[in-house]
This record gives sequence, C-alpha cells and structure tokens, in this order.
Amino acid sequence: MPRQPRFTPVGDTDPFTPDRDRPVRVRARSMPADTHFEPHRHAWAQLAYCATGIVRVNAVQHEDTDDELTYIVPPSRAVWIAPGALHCIDVLEAAEFRTLYMDASVTPAGWDGSRMIVVSPLMRELVNALDAVPDDARGAERERMLMRLVLDEITSADIQALAVPLPHAQHGDKRLRALCEAVLRAPAERATLADWAADVGASERTAARLFRDELGISYQQWRQQAVLAHALPMLARGMPIGHVAAATGYASDSAFSAMFKAAMGQSPSHFQSRA
Repeated sequence: MPRQPRFTPVGDTDPFTPDRDRPVRVRARSMPADTHFEPHRHAWAQLAYCATGIVRVNAVQHEDTDDELTYIVPPSRAVWIAPGALHCIDVLEAAEFRTLYMDASVTPAGWDGSRMIVVSPLMRELVNALDAVPDDARGAERERMLMRLVLDEITSADIQALAVPLPHAQHGDKRLRALCEAVLRAPAERATLADWAADVGASERTAARLFRDELGISYQQWRQQAVLAHALPMLARGMPIGHVAAATGYASDSAFSAMFKAAMGQSPSHFQSRA
C-alpha cells in the first residue's frame, strides 16, 4: 500500500502552539493507516493519544542522548514526549488522533524523557471536553479549569514500563537497525536470530554482539519487549488470546500466556478484563 502524505510538525506560529496563558492545547485529527509524521522536535511537550486506532511513536529517551525507544500505542495508553525530544509517529491502524501540546513551563518535575502512561476514563473525557470548549469568554474560563484537571490527571497517571529500544538511526549499526525494524514489521514471524541476521548481511554472533553493545540487552530480551508491545493493543481490543499468541509468533496459547505473565505480572486474560 502506498504511504499516505507525510505531515509536517506544528510550528511556532501555528494556532495550536501552547504558551503560558494557554499551556495545554488539543489537536484532533482523523488519520488513515500508514500516515507518517516526519522526525521533528519542538520547544513544548506532547502527549500522543488516540481515541480509536493504533499509532507507533519513536522518540529519543532523553533530549541529550541518542537512546531511541519505540512504543505501540492503543487507545488505553498515551506517550509523553518531553520538550526538545526528537520523535516521529506512524499510524498503524486508522486512528482518531488526539495530540496534546503542553508548554514547557508545565512539564512535571523529572519528566525529562519519553514514557508511556495509562489513559484513565477521566482523562479520556477531559481531552474530549477540552477539544469541545467554545471560543468565547465562558469557554476561556472552562478551558482554564479543564487544563488544570488534564495536567493533574497526566501527572497522576500510572506509568506503563513498556517500550522497545532501537539503535540510533544515524550513529548505530545499520544492520542492527534494519534487523529490529524487520522484526517489528513482522511480529508473527518465527525466524531465529540467525535467520534475521542473514537477511541483513550479518552473522548470528555479530548480531548478538550488536544487541549487547548498542542496546544493552540480549536479542531474546529485546524480542520479548517487541512481542509485548504488539500484544498489548490486540488484547486491549479484546482479541482472543490464541489469536494474539499466533500474531506474535507463539505456537501455543500456554507458551504466550506464561511469557506474558512473567513479564507483566498479570495474565493476558486479566489485562483483557481491565481493558
């Protein structure tokens, strides 16, 4: 399928740019699958969230490092991107995309990197309400109250420690980057590390060393994070565990469930009931 037109980031003169008087701005857009936002950075923070659909967010972990993380984001989750952090977004499944732009002055203490947070029912309704505020004097006061509530709900949200590290696009080994992106594109593929490495022109030993040297974890650990990132949105949509297991390369429900529970501390069915 041909890629949809690429989107340019919000600029300093855009009407959605936040400032100290209006520190939280909501931008609502309907995005078709395969929409791509070019890598960019800006002076304010951003919360990437979808009312429906799924997006993938790639962001550097901290403004002053090259560490890059990828997040698979279903409607029950959102990704915080700190001011100045380089990031890009791909729409994996047609999405009602809600972007919250937040002035750097309201960045919570210690939130100097990207992170995934759990979107509560209250936050979901607050975002909808903020997007619907009328442009009049009464709306301005309502907007101020909603902005305070949104910021409080963001800082109170549970953190979901689920992200997949990626080698840096420019400074990392291109073979490792290509291998990681291939696995993320085909999570159901049951190929071994040797198979993936051969596809990018490396030996299994070289690939294993690159995972340790560049990402600080083994391929098996990295693969598990990638599986969890893909399984999360499918479970959130109520997909049967057997389908999720097959879609992430597991031969049986029990093997997938055992891995999921060991990593997340909860069974897949428990996550479905919460979603």
